[in-house]
Amino acid sequence: MSGNHVIGEAAVRAGCRFYAGYPITPQNELTEYMAGAMAKLNDGTFIQAESEIAAINMLIGASMAGARVMTSSSSPGISLKQEGISFLSALELPAVIVNCMRGGPGLGNIAPSQGDYFQATRGGGHGDYRNIVLGPATGQEICDLVTKAFDYADEYRTPVMILLDGMMGQMMEPVVFPEYRDIYTLPEKPYKIDGAKGRPRRVIKSLLLDVNVEEAHNWKLVKRYEQIKEKIQMAESYRTDDAKLTVIAYGIAARIAKSAVDRAREEGIKAGLFRPVTLWPFPEKYLKEAASNNTEFLIYEMSTGQMIEDVRLSLNGSSRIHFYGRPGGPVSTPADIFEQIKKYYPE
Repeated sequence: MSGNHVIGEAAVRAGCRFYAGYPITPQNELTEYMAGAMAKLNDGTFIQAESEIAAINMLIGASMAGARVMTSSSSPGISLKQEGISFLSALELPAVIVNCMRGGPGLGNIAPSQGDYFQATRGGGHGDYRNIVLGPATGQEICDLVTKAFDYADEYRTPVMILLDGMMGQMMEPVVFPEYRDIYTLPEKPYKIDGAKGRPRRVIKSLLLDVNVEEAHNWKLVKRYEQIKEKIQMAESYRTDDAKLTVIAYGIAARIAKSAVDRAREEGIKAGLFRPVTLWPFPEKYLKEAASNNTEFLIYEMSTGQMIEDVRLSLNGSSRIHFYGRPGGPVSTPADIFEQIKKYYPE
């Protein structure tokens, strides 16, 4: 099954019952899949909205009503959704958002790229907020992380973004899916707006004109983000125990780099791989563990180098860092990464 279809099936099995989106390549197969999947459910809703802005605002309403909700798009479409994502964060509403990244700013192209790291991990829209961002590297991990994404969104009442690229969206792999979640066994949402008969009214809003109330609300969100940073950092360390040079990469770039690391090991080069799975929160505690072996790091990104900032902040100058990037769509081969490993391997 292709990565885009895996997302759709995993979302339905996780209890997603509302999807709104607008077509854009290279994620159209996900929208198509959700149209068919929701039609087979008695309680599912699929809407092809008139625009990305409409889609994300439809999510706000459906999330207020207590549904597990999802939308998807690609880089320029996600840019249009940013105001709505900021509103979801301010309103403390759960939602899952999929960004199948394109190459370049503006319209760019539909080639695999990782140019939206900043947009995803810094919040992207206006105001003091963050989103949980998950970066899968395989079809199976897409499935597993989509399931986690819905649970995290509900637990922390926040948007969760699945960040992947066109290659992962189109790539076909075998996947083992979990059983269908019984949505009627999911934890009750005490904030949902489903009629006020017999109970006090509930108000969900983001316009807080009293500056002290707004400040208190912002600090409340920050406290929750600190809890998220403490609880859900995830990363993969591969052959890092004795590595003198550790490649840092996420998503499909990490998968390519892993093959390069294996080739380096075959030639006696002590290389390793560190793969962030949570891009926000960045898994700094695991990166510090990897750095305790006095390894140098080579960051490989399919961008001009956006993850470097998080690596530098995590290591705080304790390790030497190198960079290799291919922005705009070219995909490096394991041989390309192997050459970079040899170039920067410490004597």
